[in-house]
Amino acid sequence: FIAVGGAGVLLARQIKKVDIVAYEDLGTEAVRRLEVEDFPVIVCNDIHGGDLLEEGKSRYKLAVG
Repeated sequence: FIAVGGAGVLLARQIKKVDIVAYEDLGTEAVRRLEVEDFPVIVCNDIHGGDLLEEGKSRYKLAVG
């Protein structure tokens, strides 16, 4: 996700439920499903490996030359 820096505490308040779906033995690195409400972030990676931030940098370089 992309969010304004320092917004972690505010975002954490919007998490309503957390379920571990895989690799529970990895502790904090386990895969989790989050149920959120009014979660003001942007998803920056797609299922094909695309990265919104890298795409933006590339477009800027092309525009600026």
